Amino acid sequence: MNDLSMQERLSQILTFLRASESLKSTLRSGHTSSGRPESVAEHTWRLCLLVMVLAPEFPEVDAHHLMKICLVHDLGEALQGDIPAPLQDPNVDKSQSEREDLLELLSPLPELQRSEILELWEEYERATTPEAKLAKAFDKLETLLQHTQGQNPPDFNYVFNLDYGRKYTELNTQTRQLRAWIDKETRRLDTELG
Repeated sequence: MNDLSMQERLSQILTFLRASESLKSTLRSGHTSSGRPESVAEHTWRLCLLVMVLAPEFPEVDAHHLMKICLVHDLGEALQGDIPAPLQDPNVDKSQSEREDLLELLSPLPELQRSEILELWEEYERATTPEAKLAKAFDKLETLLQHTQGQNPPDFNYVFNLDYGRKYTELNTQTRQLRAWIDKETRRLDTELG
């Protein structure tokens, strides 16, 4: 490869990175412990941290591959934001809409990187591989954990969280145990604050 093609590739990657920066200010329905709305990037960061510290519990899973899936799972939200689960329109295919946004976000990238990210995102959406199933479970667990730590608004619906993502968090003994502990805290908060 000549210097010009390397420069073009680096320029394309930089364009993508600039566009994906919007996830730092794309807000979610969760709040931080200081009461500030949480960003998609903050959710993704702790999801990846969760993968790192829990990876030894799942020796059968490729942790590096799992981390990549988690890094890209919400990239499509960079353009139109995050729609909280309770507010999602059942008549709108959220996955298809997010895929279209992801394709637009990925468009500046060289084909190699564009294909890899799209394949990882699609793997997450299908949730058929061990890594994608665990990514789905961890994504839900991180969200639920944040809802037990954040300074949520007074009308926050803790009861909704008791069923949220359960089909993913019932994956195995470890995810069920984590879910049980988080649900216990959710019930406590619902009783005290609800």
